[in-house]
Amino acid sequence: MRPICLAIGFLALGACTVPINQATDKTTGFLKELPEGVALIAAPYQNLQEVILKPEDGCYWYRHVGPVETTMLPLRSVRGRPICTDAAANTASVG
Repeated sequence: MRPICLAIGFLALGACTVPINQATDKTTGFLKELPEGVALIAAPYQNLQEVILKPEDGCYWYRHVGPVETTMLPLRSVRGRPICTDAAANTASVG
């Protein structure tokens, strides 16, 4: 059962791979369109309209507007795991 879950997880991460030339809004820096695979696995309580892909960690971050401050938070799946590109997952498994 565990190998099947791992295989499904890797397939889901593969769906999150981002093309290098992904379009961003030049004025805000946010992605113009979130990849479909990312939108499908993202938890529903997050702002999917203002998302960036950080090159430092290869993960998606969203703009959270709270009662006291506005900050960038890691975009997470329904299971609470950060959503990152395939390249970031490969780097993490090597190190």
